[in-house]
Amino acid sequence: MIKELKESEFYKCKELLNENGQLEAKAIVEGINPGRIFVDDMESPASGLIWLGNNDGFIFIGNERNDEFNTGLNHLIDTVIAPDANKVGLIWFEGVGNHPQWNATIEKVLANRRLGSWNQRVYTLQKDDYKAGCKPAIEEGYKIVQISEIFNDKQITNIDFLHAKIAAYWASSESFFQRGAGYCVVHQNKIVSVCFSGFVVEPFHCVDIETLEEHRGKKLAQLAANAFVEDCLNHNFVPYWDCMESNKPSIAVAENIGFKNVFNYIGYEFKFEV
Repeated sequence: MIKELKESEFYKCKELLNENGQLEAKAIVEGINPGRIFVDDMESPASGLIWLGNNDGFIFIGNERNDEFNTGLNHLIDTVIAPDANKVGLIWFEGVGNHPQWNATIEKVLANRRLGSWNQRVYTLQKDDYKAGCKPAIEEGYKIVQISEIFNDKQITNIDFLHAKIAAYWASSESFFQRGAGYCVVHQNKIVSVCFSGFVVEPFHCVDIETLEEHRGKKLAQLAANAFVEDCLNHNFVPYWDCMESNKPSIAVAENIGFKNVFNYIGYEFKFEV
Protein backbone atom coordinates (compact mmCIF):
# COMPACT_ATOMS: atom_id res chain seq x y z
CA MET A 1 0.00 0.00 0.00
CA ILE A 2 1.35 3.42 -0.97
CA LYS A 3 1.59 5.92 1.86
CA GLU A 4 2.62 9.56 2.18
CA LEU A 5 5.84 10.55 3.90
CA LYS A 6 6.09 13.42 6.33
CA GLU A 7 8.35 16.26 5.16
CA SER A 8 10.84 15.33 7.90
CA GLU A 9 11.13 11.89 6.26
CA PHE A 10 11.82 13.02 2.70
CA TYR A 11 15.53 12.32 3.18
CA LYS A 12 14.73 8.61 2.96
CA CYS A 13 14.21 9.09 -0.79
CA LYS A 14 17.67 10.51 -1.56
CA GLU A 15 18.98 7.16 -2.76
CA LEU A 16 16.06 6.85 -5.18
CA LEU A 17 16.99 9.93 -7.20
CA ASN A 18 18.65 9.81 -10.58
CA GLU A 19 21.73 12.03 -10.37
CA ASN A 20 21.04 13.20 -13.93
CA GLY A 21 17.29 13.61 -13.44
CA GLN A 22 15.07 16.62 -12.89
CA LEU A 23 16.22 19.33 -10.51
CA GLU A 24 12.72 19.63 -9.07
CA ALA A 25 12.84 16.14 -7.56
CA LYS A 26 16.10 16.87 -5.74
CA ALA A 27 14.83 20.22 -4.46
CA ILE A 28 11.78 18.63 -2.84
CA VAL A 29 13.58 15.58 -1.41
CA GLU A 30 16.17 17.89 0.13
CA GLY A 31 13.43 20.03 1.66
CA ILE A 32 14.36 23.21 -0.20
CA ASN A 33 11.06 23.57 -2.07
CA PRO A 34 7.67 22.33 -0.85
CA GLY A 35 6.01 19.19 -2.19
CA ARG A 36 4.55 15.82 -1.25
CA ILE A 37 6.04 12.33 -1.59
CA PHE A 38 4.20 9.00 -1.73
CA VAL A 39 6.20 5.78 -1.31
CA ASP A 40 5.83 2.00 -1.16
CA ASP A 41 7.57 1.61 2.20
CA MET A 42 7.70 4.23 4.95
CA GLU A 43 10.98 2.98 6.40
CA SER A 44 12.95 1.91 3.35
CA PRO A 45 11.26 3.13 0.16
CA ALA A 46 12.19 1.63 -3.20
CA SER A 47 9.81 3.66 -5.38
CA GLY A 48 8.00 6.95 -4.99
CA LEU A 49 5.85 9.63 -6.56
CA ILE A 50 6.67 13.30 -5.94
CA TRP A 51 3.92 15.91 -6.22
CA LEU A 52 5.51 19.28 -6.94
CA GLY A 53 4.42 21.93 -4.47
CA ASN A 54 3.55 24.40 -7.24
CA ASN A 55 1.09 21.82 -8.66
CA ASP A 56 3.11 21.74 -11.88
CA GLY A 57 3.37 17.97 -12.08
CA PHE A 58 4.45 14.65 -10.62
CA ILE A 59 7.79 12.81 -10.79
CA PHE A 60 8.18 9.05 -10.51
CA ILE A 61 11.38 8.09 -8.67
CA GLY A 62 13.23 4.91 -7.78
CA ASN A 63 12.59 1.37 -9.02
CA GLU A 64 10.21 1.36 -11.98
CA ARG A 65 9.74 -2.42 -11.74
CA ASN A 66 8.35 -2.42 -8.21
CA ASP A 67 5.09 -4.38 -8.61
CA GLU A 68 3.78 -3.47 -5.17
CA PHE A 69 4.13 0.23 -5.92
CA ASN A 70 2.94 0.05 -9.53
CA THR A 71 -0.22 -1.92 -8.74
CA GLY A 72 -1.16 0.65 -6.11
CA LEU A 73 -0.71 3.74 -8.28
CA ASN A 74 -4.18 3.92 -9.79
CA HIS A 75 -5.77 3.51 -6.36
CA LEU A 76 -3.57 6.32 -5.02
CA ILE A 77 -4.52 8.57 -7.92
CA ASP A 78 -8.26 7.91 -7.57
CA THR A 79 -8.52 8.09 -3.78
CA VAL A 80 -5.90 10.67 -2.76
CA ILE A 81 -4.41 12.64 -5.63
CA ALA A 82 -7.53 13.32 -7.72
CA PRO A 83 -9.64 14.55 -4.75
CA ASP A 84 -6.81 16.78 -3.51
CA ALA A 85 -6.18 18.05 -7.03
CA ASN A 86 -9.85 18.94 -7.34
CA LYS A 87 -9.63 21.04 -4.17
CA VAL A 88 -6.96 23.26 -5.74
CA GLY A 89 -8.51 23.37 -9.22
CA LEU A 90 -5.96 21.05 -10.84
CA ILE A 91 -7.64 19.11 -13.67
CA TRP A 92 -4.63 17.45 -15.35
CA PHE A 93 -2.20 14.85 -14.06
CA GLU A 94 1.18 15.57 -15.64
CA GLY A 95 3.81 12.98 -14.76
CA VAL A 96 7.41 12.29 -15.75
CA GLY A 97 9.94 9.63 -14.94
CA ASN A 98 13.06 10.58 -13.04
CA HIS A 99 14.89 8.23 -15.41
CA PRO A 100 13.88 6.94 -18.88
CA GLN A 101 13.09 3.41 -17.68
CA TRP A 102 9.94 4.81 -16.07
CA ASN A 103 8.41 5.62 -19.46
CA ALA A 104 7.33 2.06 -20.30
CA THR A 105 5.97 1.58 -16.77
CA ILE A 106 3.96 4.81 -16.87
CA GLU A 107 2.51 3.87 -20.26
CA LYS A 108 1.52 0.42 -18.97
CA VAL A 109 0.19 1.34 -15.53
CA LEU A 110 -1.79 4.37 -16.75
CA ALA A 111 -2.90 2.82 -20.06
CA ASN A 112 -6.59 3.12 -19.13
CA ARG A 113 -6.34 6.89 -18.60
CA ARG A 114 -6.47 8.21 -22.21
CA LEU A 115 -2.82 9.01 -21.80
CA GLY A 116 -1.19 11.75 -23.84
CA SER A 117 2.49 12.67 -23.99
CA TRP A 118 4.85 15.49 -24.86
CA ASN A 119 8.59 16.12 -25.05
CA GLN A 120 10.44 18.24 -22.51
CA ARG A 121 13.88 19.86 -22.89
CA VAL A 122 16.35 20.87 -20.17
CA TYR A 123 19.03 23.52 -20.69
CA THR A 124 21.80 24.85 -18.50
CA LEU A 125 24.04 27.87 -18.92
CA GLN A 126 27.74 27.97 -18.12
CA LYS A 127 29.55 31.26 -17.67
CA ASP A 128 31.67 30.86 -20.82
CA ASP A 129 28.56 30.31 -22.97
CA TYR A 130 26.65 33.40 -21.86
CA LYS A 131 25.91 35.72 -24.80
CA ALA A 132 25.95 39.02 -22.95
CA GLY A 133 26.17 40.95 -26.21
CA CYS A 134 22.76 39.66 -27.35
CA LYS A 135 20.88 41.58 -24.69
CA PRO A 136 18.00 43.47 -26.36
CA ALA A 137 17.42 47.18 -25.87
CA ILE A 138 14.72 48.08 -23.38
CA GLU A 139 11.82 50.18 -24.62
CA GLU A 140 11.08 53.55 -23.06
CA GLY A 141 8.78 53.30 -20.08
CA TYR A 142 10.04 49.90 -18.97
CA LYS A 143 12.58 49.22 -16.23
CA ILE A 144 14.24 46.12 -14.76
CA VAL A 145 14.00 45.80 -10.98
CA GLN A 146 15.27 43.17 -8.57
CA ILE A 147 12.41 41.34 -6.85
CA SER A 148 13.79 42.16 -3.40
CA GLU A 149 13.46 45.88 -4.17
CA ILE A 150 9.74 45.82 -4.96
CA PHE A 151 8.36 42.80 -3.12
CA ASN A 152 6.70 45.00 -0.48
CA ASP A 153 6.09 48.02 -2.72
CA LYS A 154 2.42 48.95 -2.35
CA GLN A 155 2.65 51.24 -5.37
CA ILE A 156 2.92 48.20 -7.64
CA THR A 157 -0.66 47.69 -8.77
CA ASN A 158 -0.36 43.93 -9.30
CA ILE A 159 2.03 43.07 -6.47
CA ASP A 160 -0.26 40.12 -5.64
CA PHE A 161 0.81 38.58 -8.95
CA LEU A 162 4.43 38.53 -7.78
CA HIS A 163 3.53 37.27 -4.31
CA ALA A 164 1.52 34.41 -5.83
CA LYS A 165 4.39 33.43 -8.13
CA ILE A 166 6.83 33.17 -5.24
CA ALA A 167 4.31 31.41 -2.97
CA ALA A 168 3.72 28.73 -5.62
CA TYR A 169 7.34 27.58 -5.38
CA TRP A 170 8.52 28.54 -1.91
CA ALA A 171 7.28 27.82 1.61
CA SER A 172 7.83 31.48 2.49
CA SER A 173 9.18 34.67 0.94
CA GLU A 174 12.01 34.51 3.48
CA SER A 175 13.15 31.14 2.15
CA PHE A 176 13.07 32.53 -1.39
CA PHE A 177 15.19 35.54 -0.49
CA GLN A 178 17.60 33.31 1.41
CA ARG A 179 18.19 30.95 -1.53
CA GLY A 180 16.74 32.43 -4.70
CA ALA A 181 17.20 35.33 -7.10
CA GLY A 182 14.87 37.15 -9.42
CA TYR A 183 14.00 40.21 -11.50
CA CYS A 184 10.90 41.94 -12.81
CA VAL A 185 10.24 44.24 -15.73
CA VAL A 186 7.97 47.06 -14.54
CA HIS A 187 5.81 49.35 -16.68
CA GLN A 188 3.68 52.14 -15.18
CA ASN A 189 3.86 50.63 -11.68
CA LYS A 190 2.81 47.22 -12.99
CA ILE A 191 4.92 44.05 -13.15
CA VAL A 192 4.74 42.89 -16.77
CA SER A 193 7.47 40.23 -16.81
CA VAL A 194 9.20 38.18 -14.13
CA CYS A 195 12.10 35.73 -14.02
CA PHE A 196 13.18 34.06 -10.80
CA SER A 197 14.54 30.92 -9.12
CA GLY A 198 11.71 28.41 -8.98
CA PHE A 199 13.47 25.30 -7.67
CA VAL A 200 17.01 25.42 -6.26
CA VAL A 201 19.63 22.76 -5.62
CA GLU A 202 23.02 24.42 -5.45
CA PRO A 203 24.58 25.38 -7.71
CA PHE A 204 21.53 25.04 -9.99
CA HIS A 205 18.69 27.56 -10.11
CA CYS A 206 15.65 26.50 -12.12
CA VAL A 207 14.18 29.38 -14.12
CA ASP A 208 10.52 30.33 -13.84
CA ILE A 209 9.60 33.04 -16.32
CA GLU A 210 6.37 34.74 -17.34
CA THR A 211 5.38 37.82 -19.32
CA LEU A 212 1.85 39.23 -19.23
CA GLU A 213 0.11 38.56 -22.54
CA GLU A 214 -0.49 42.19 -23.45
CA HIS A 215 3.24 42.95 -23.18
CA ARG A 216 4.59 39.99 -25.15
CA GLY A 217 6.58 40.46 -28.34
CA LYS A 218 8.81 43.15 -26.84
CA LYS A 219 11.60 40.80 -25.68
CA LEU A 220 10.80 41.56 -22.05
CA ALA A 221 11.28 37.91 -21.08
CA GLN A 222 14.75 38.02 -22.56
CA LEU A 223 15.52 41.21 -20.63
CA ALA A 224 14.34 39.70 -17.34
CA ALA A 225 16.18 36.46 -18.09
CA ASN A 226 19.41 38.30 -18.83
CA ALA A 227 19.24 40.13 -15.51
CA PHE A 228 18.53 36.84 -13.70
CA VAL A 229 21.32 35.01 -15.53
CA GLU A 230 23.90 37.69 -14.82
CA ASP A 231 23.01 37.62 -11.12
CA CYS A 232 23.32 33.81 -11.07
CA LEU A 233 26.66 33.76 -12.88
CA ASN A 234 28.05 36.49 -10.62
CA HIS A 235 27.31 34.22 -7.65
CA ASN A 236 28.62 31.07 -9.40
CA PHE A 237 25.12 29.62 -9.75
CA VAL A 238 24.15 27.59 -12.82
CA PRO A 239 20.87 28.69 -14.46
CA TYR A 240 18.67 25.68 -15.35
CA TRP A 241 15.87 26.00 -17.94
CA ASP A 242 13.19 23.30 -18.24
CA CYS A 243 10.48 23.76 -20.88
CA MET A 244 8.24 21.94 -23.33
CA GLU A 245 9.77 21.21 -26.73
CA SER A 246 6.70 22.81 -28.30
CA ASN A 247 7.28 26.09 -26.45
CA LYS A 248 9.32 27.69 -29.22
CA PRO A 249 9.33 31.23 -27.72
CA SER A 250 10.76 29.93 -24.42
CA ILE A 251 13.41 27.87 -26.22
CA ALA A 252 14.33 30.88 -28.35
CA VAL A 253 14.86 33.04 -25.26
CA ALA A 254 17.06 30.38 -23.65
CA GLU A 255 19.16 29.71 -26.75
CA ASN A 256 19.57 33.42 -27.55
CA ILE A 257 21.17 33.88 -24.13
CA GLY A 258 23.48 30.90 -24.59
CA PHE A 259 21.76 28.02 -22.80
CA LYS A 260 22.77 24.53 -24.02
CA ASN A 261 20.43 21.54 -24.19
CA VAL A 262 21.74 18.94 -21.70
CA PHE A 263 18.99 16.30 -21.64
CA ASN A 264 15.41 15.63 -22.73
CA TYR A 265 12.60 13.55 -21.29
CA ILE A 266 9.00 12.54 -21.99
CA GLY A 267 6.01 13.80 -20.04
CA TYR A 268 2.65 12.05 -19.74
CA GLU A 269 -0.76 13.54 -19.06
CA PHE A 270 -4.38 12.65 -18.51
CA LYS A 271 -7.43 14.49 -17.27
CA PHE A 272 -8.66 13.72 -13.76
CA GLU A 273 -12.14 12.21 -13.69
CA VAL A 274 -14.53 14.43 -11.80
